[in-house]
Amino acid sequence: MFEIIKDILIVFGRIVTILPLLLFMTLYMGKRAIGELPIFDFLIIVTLGAVVGADIADPNIHHLPTAAAIIAIGVFQRIVANWKISNRKIGRLLTFEPNVVIQDGRFIRKNLKKDRYSVDNILQMLREKDVFDISEVKTAVIEANGALSVLKKPGKNSVTREDMNIVKSTSAIAFPVIIEGTIYSNVMKDLHLNEPWLKQQLTAQGIDDIKNVFFASINRNHQLHVSLKDERNVNIPPIKH
Repeated sequence: MFEIIKDILIVFGRIVTILPLLLFMTLYMGKRAIGELPIFDFLIIVTLGAVVGADIADPNIHHLPTAAAIIAIGVFQRIVANWKISNRKIGRLLTFEPNVVIQDGRFIRKNLKKDRYSVDNILQMLREKDVFDISEVKTAVIEANGALSVLKKPGKNSVTREDMNIVKSTSAIAFPVIIEGTIYSNVMKDLHLNEPWLKQQLTAQGIDDIKNVFFASINRNHQLHVSLKDERNVNIPPIKH
């Protein structure tokens, strides 16, 4: 019983001493380490968590080496962060490049596969940006931290109250009806449409095989927007760090 109480008191003592040190080192590392994390800073935070967690949970681990490890990790992160700022080549080696996944309302399939994002992932991230119709998007970029940046097409940006005192209208919404060659019949039914109508619309756009369609959506006005699996005529902007 005495040994259990002793171990509990050791754990409490380590929490009281380690957490202030961890807070100090996090503040020392700067806002970059606690914001939307680049890959290197993410690894630093994970490592710190593992070191601190092991020290708190296991009374048999020596306490001072853990404190030294926290300080060393924080200093190392600060040094690497300064390297990244002063040398862009080093910075590019330690993080991901931005990746264009939508251009002119069309998915760039190869870039989605490169970053291992699905259509559903991107559609969710667009909705979080108040974009419910992919045809409104001029350019969408997956940033180094995994966030999605969206540039709407001219005329599709939301109107603010300051703009001629015009009240912002409701944004358009479009519903996916084809994803990777598969027709969503339930969506077609809700829109009071059928597959022959869909195939006719695709044929009018020069698309004879549904299997060539990567993504297609229809809005309330029954306007069909199509993104092919192999988009060859899309001019992807050279967005880099």
